[in-house]
Amino acid sequence: MKYTIDKQEKYTLVRLHEEKLDSTAAPQLKSEMVTLHAEGVRNIILDLSEVKYTDSSGLSALLVGNRILHEDGGIFVLTSLSDHTAKLIKISQLDSVLNILPTVEEAIDAVFMHEIEKDMKSDD
Repeated sequence: MKYTIDKQEKYTLVRLHEEKLDSTAAPQLKSEMVTLHAEGVRNIILDLSEVKYTDSSGLSALLVGNRILHEDGGIFVLTSLSDHTAKLIKISQLDSVLNILPTVEEAIDAVFMHEIEKDMKSDD
């Protein structure tokens, strides 16, 4: 699986450089997200702009990322979905579970808002 990782202070941006998020790429994506989480990453933005096709194993990898980050109070944001991937998520009724935004910039804003809200809650 080809991808790049850009670690920032508040989030890590993972860009997939694959046309398919399927049974060949999904296990690697899962293990990469688990590894990042184990390293202390709490917020991940997954840029899927190059992914044209996703199958059920790809969805499974996305759900794993979502679950491990949410359990820790983090946020997992998907961005730049292809029409195919967006339809699959909608058909699977996961659009209400996953955080999906059109652009990386909006995803970064969402991470910062999430962090601010988390800080305000912890001040209470």
